[in-house]
Amino acid sequence: MSLNPSQIRALQQALGYEFQDSSLLSLALSHRSIGARNNERLEFLGDSLVNHVVAEALYKQYPTAPEGEMSRRRAHLVKGETLAAIAREKSIGDCLELGVGERKSGGHRRKSILADALEALAAAILLDSDFETAKSVVFSWFQSRLNDEASFAASKDAKTSLQEWLQGRGLALPEYHLVATRGEDHQKVFVVECRVPSKGLKETASASSRRRAEQTSAQRVLDRLQ
Repeated sequence: MSLNPSQIRALQQALGYEFQDSSLLSLALSHRSIGARNNERLEFLGDSLVNHVVAEALYKQYPTAPEGEMSRRRAHLVKGETLAAIAREKSIGDCLELGVGERKSGGHRRKSILADALEALAAAILLDSDFETAKSVVFSWFQSRLNDEASFAASKDAKTSLQEWLQGRGLALPEYHLVATRGEDHQKVFVVECRVPSKGLKETASASSRRRAEQTSAQRVLDRLQ
């Protein structure tokens, strides 16, 4: 699929950048399904750029946040779901060059393809301009999400949320105990108890994996605390 001038203008406006070298834009939009000339190398470079821009932005946005919190915030912002959401907002999927098979299977809507294309575009902008320009453009893509506390809170797992709730109040961390395992090896069920002695709370949950049982029991304790 070749983009017409109006599509190119619309995409560049959405990205907030006008390319000097149109071949870089074309390469960034070329999925590996079309052949050897594709965006995988750009994606590799763009991944590092996006991580750097987001990390620096978080460092400045949250001057007192500990390293662990900033790491979780960065992971939330650079994960595939977030990158794909940004790509959808900019209608990048409509501009992708895909092989016949990928087109028929709806590749222009696939999360991984959209996320990779966004990273490739970040790298293409870097190569077409300079570091400060690319950093500014990429920052603009994430700016509205940097202080989206509701989205960040929803993305945190229950064990992390419970730990932060307790730490924020100077209380001891929760304890997780494997109470029992039941069933055959291929259908094993783990029973875990989450205890918060400082609050006199404990909740039990069972699941097909110990990790999932820990998460569920932590969520039950958190629900009671909140």
